[in-house]
Amino acid sequence: MKRSVPMWQMVGLIFTSVLGTFLHFLFDLTRGSIVAALVSAVNESIWEHMKLLFYPMLLFAVLEYFAWGQELPQFWWIKLFGIGLGLLLVPVFYYSYTGILGVQADWFNIAIFFLTAGAVYWMETALFSKLPAFPLPGWVAAVMIAALVALFTVLTFAPPHIPLFQDPVSGTYGFNRQ
Repeated sequence: MKRSVPMWQMVGLIFTSVLGTFLHFLFDLTRGSIVAALVSAVNESIWEHMKLLFYPMLLFAVLEYFAWGQELPQFWWIKLFGIGLGLLLVPVFYYSYTGILGVQADWFNIAIFFLTAGAVYWMETALFSKLPAFPLPGWVAAVMIAALVALFTVLTFAPPHIPLFQDPVSGTYGFNRQ
């Protein structure tokens, strides 16, 4: 199964790219559904765009786990590291380029999503080829990922009023039915 990891990761990149793009529009397509708000972007904030990477990666990780990941005690640690890297890169790239240029561009925001997804799946592939040891069992990493789900849920409906959570278009925060 180890030889097919790069193929799985390439499929994961495509899956994440397609589903993440769809999730960008899901909240509006469902006319502000609370259920859609749980997994899709409810506004144009950076935080909400991080969900577009997180949930497709998580769903694909679950598929991978049942297909071949159960064989690897490091599986959830590698996935946690990949998801964490992606959640770090999205705001770092966004705030770096907007800070340097003083403006933001939609096409570059879209590019950030795809570049981040590519970087994360590439890094995970490298880790799967090396299979580093982790000091704690994989279920600990799985619980940490579940905590991220809870964090995304809570902060969608009760975000702090800081720039990461502010919609630059409307100036609002989090779930906001109009």
